Amino acid sequence: MQVHRTVDVLAGYAWRLLVIAAAAIAGLWLVAKLWVVFLALVVAVLLARVLASPAAWLRRRVPAAPAAAAALLGLLLGLAAAIAAISVAVAGQVADLEPTVSDAIDDIEEWLVEDSPFDVSRRDIDEFRESLGDRVSSSVRDSSGSIVSGALVAAEGVLSLVLGLIITFFLLKDGDRFLAFVRSVVPAARGERAARMARRAWHTLGGYLRGAATLGVVEGAIIGVTLTLVGAELAVPMAVLTFLAAFVPFAGAIVAGVLAVLVALATGGATAAIIVAVVAFVVQQLDNDVLAPIVYGRALEIHPVVVLLSIAAGGALFGIAGSFLAVPVTAVAWNVVAEARAVSPGTSGPASRSTP
Repeated sequence: MQVHRTVDVLAGYAWRLLVIAAAAIAGLWLVAKLWVVFLALVVAVLLARVLASPAAWLRRRVPAAPAAAAALLGLLLGLAAAIAAISVAVAGQVADLEPTVSDAIDDIEEWLVEDSPFDVSRRDIDEFRESLGDRVSSSVRDSSGSIVSGALVAAEGVLSLVLGLIITFFLLKDGDRFLAFVRSVVPAARGERAARMARRAWHTLGGYLRGAATLGVVEGAIIGVTLTLVGAELAVPMAVLTFLAAFVPFAGAIVAGVLAVLVALATGGATAAIIVAVVAFVVQQLDNDVLAPIVYGRALEIHPVVVLLSIAAGGALFGIAGSFLAVPVTAVAWNVVAEARAVSPGTSGPASRSTP
């Protein structure tokens, strides 16, 4: 029987898409099964990228192993000192954050029921809260329906962190040997393209980390100062939370802004909440439209919709850790694919753009 050409073309695309989908599902299944190892590798790569410059500076003065150990130990001591300083600054305030947000939500519910122009009853509020609670409870269940053990999750996180630190040491110590091994297993004809893809991934990751940290400092400082000036409380904890939220682009800033407004409403009143809301909105627009393209550069040349979808997918598949890791993984993959599609130097056609 003669098959129409359109049907034949669609069928060809369909089975190819099915094969791609099956491969993607198999890859996600493998990552889920080896989540501890995968998380350790991601942590190691992130830490190695942060420590690459200090370790390189130390290697010019001391052997590779002491240089790697000194760089890693310096980072750990710096983090410990920063955590200690933050803990002293927010002592007695972090515990007040949750009840403060709850009080603000209660105030909003009271306004919706008593004074708002909307037809909202107390029963509607209670049903919404019950439904939201059921969804949150179901979100922490695994595929078999049992509650995931918090102790098991914590143990896996500690194991991943320890493995990540060990792998980071060897990446800093033997990074050149790893690169030489990769070059040895890649066909010679594709060696230059593979090297360009690796450099693109490395620069993308560095640009993302620098950009997220820079925006986090700017947003956290502005939100903290604003809360202080309007007479609200918990300015330091909200500044720290805003800084951490910057590592989840777009979505993190929105969540941190909403929490800042709720804190201002509960501790400073409606006027303070309006001022904080306006400042948060202006800061987010300034960051997204002006600062982000400058500080991220090519590291995050992907559409915000892609970023938001990657965050949602990472959170749905791997929880909070997936939400934090979704953007750097997506950014690296996006830029590596872009580099792979570029025409390699020495062939006809445009050459790939140089890495930043």
